[in-house]
Parts: sequence; C-alpha cells; structure tokens
Amino acid sequence: MKPNIAAIVILILCGFTGQSRAAGVDIEVVLAADVSRSIDDAEFDLQRKGYAAALTDPRVLTAIRGRAGAAVGVCFVEWSGDEDQNVVVDWSEIRDEEDAGGVAAAILAAPRSFMGRTSISAAIDFAMAQFAKSKWQKSRRIIDISGDGTNNSGRPVTEARDQATAQGTTINGLAIINNKPNLGYSAHTQPPGGLPSYYRQNVIGGPNAFLLVVKDFNSFADAMANKLAKEIDVAGARPVRSTALLLPATF
Repeated sequence: MKPNIAAIVILILCGFTGQSRAAGVDIEVVLAADVSRSIDDAEFDLQRKGYAAALTDPRVLTAIRGRAGAAVGVCFVEWSGDEDQNVVVDWSEIRDEEDAGGVAAAILAAPRSFMGRTSISAAIDFAMAQFAKSKWQKSRRIIDISGDGTNNSGRPVTEARDQATAQGTTINGLAIINNKPNLGYSAHTQPPGGLPSYYRQNVIGGPNAFLLVVKDFNSFADAMANKLAKEIDVAGARPVRSTALLLPATF
C-alpha cells in the first residue's frame, strides 16, 4: 500500500510548528490564587474575572510580544488550606490574543475549588511541583501569589519560600487589603505591621521579586495586569500604569 505523501508532509509540518511554539516559551508562570474562606463569593468572582481580564489585557499581550520567544507558559492554580490545592488550568502557551482568550475562558468556566484555611507555604510547594511537570523545563520560573491573609496552615511559609528561591524561582506577591473579610477573620487578614509588610518579609523572594498592594478586589484586575506585564517584561523597558502600589522585595 502506497503511503499518503500529502498526509505525511502535513504531519511533519505540524510537528515542526509544535516544536517551534514550544521553543518560543522562555518563561513559566504559576498564577496561584487564594480561595480561602476569608474571601467571600463576591470577592472570589471579582478575583476570577480579574485574572481573566489581566491575561487578555493589552499591557500583558504587548509584554509577551516584546519577548525574544514571544510566548509564555502559564498554569493557573487555586489554593487554601494545607491539603487544598487545585490546577484549574494546566500549563498553556500564551503568545497572542487567541491563546490568552482560551485560558481566560477556562478560568471563568471552572467552579470554585475550595473555601478553607490559608496555607501559602503549601501553595508555593504545589507550584514548584507544577514546574516539574511542565513540558518546557525553562530556568526562568515565577510563582505569582495573590492573597488577602497570612499563612495559618501547614509549614512555615519562609521555609517554602527559601527552598523555592534556592532553586532560582522568583516569588512575587499581590497583597489584597480585605477590610471586609468573610466570616469575620479580621485578625487573619490584618497581621502586625500590615499585610504588605508580612508579604515582603515572609512570602516574596528570588531574582527581581516584587510586591503589589491593592486596596480591594475592585482594583484586582488592573493590579494583576500590571503585575503580569512587569513579570513578563524582564528588561522593564515599557512602563506600565496601575492604581496599585509597587513595593520592592526587602527582608
């Protein structure tokens, strides 16, 4: 039986195209969203919509196009307690509006994963495990932690942070000032010195780590877009504008 030459050529071309797209990814980002019980349903909805809007924001897409590889690998996870972590959208390559829109739609369509305690340390450990599963295995890795409270479950967050950063991973933070926490967890969301100070001292770390602070969930989308654009645009040649407060990593 004679081989179908046209079919073989198409398969070969598709293979090269796939290799080319994979080769274009030079940065891997785990978006790790806090869905603990201090975040009520309305705040959760704003947070989910904020992530989706950020991925399709022109600032982020411009930053992606400005990279040499013109693509980033993104994995979206939700977390709460020590044993509560879930991959909502597995590793996906984003290089254009279509890719970003697909990931954004998947984020919006998924049900809420948890509503438990808050283990930032377990979220970091879980994110590191996802890096080990990515198909690109790139050296530039970022864990993007957003949350409205302190670590109150699992091992000390500084242990998880230090182990991750020792492997060259950057952990950036988005601290959400939640003055109306669900179920009255005011002590949980207002640590001594304030949540931004807590994130600077205990959560963020690694090369070029930084923290963004937002006043409430209503400004989450703008802050997240600003944060992603900054993370992707390593050189920082293109300034990004936001109502969020940018704070460097200091320990």
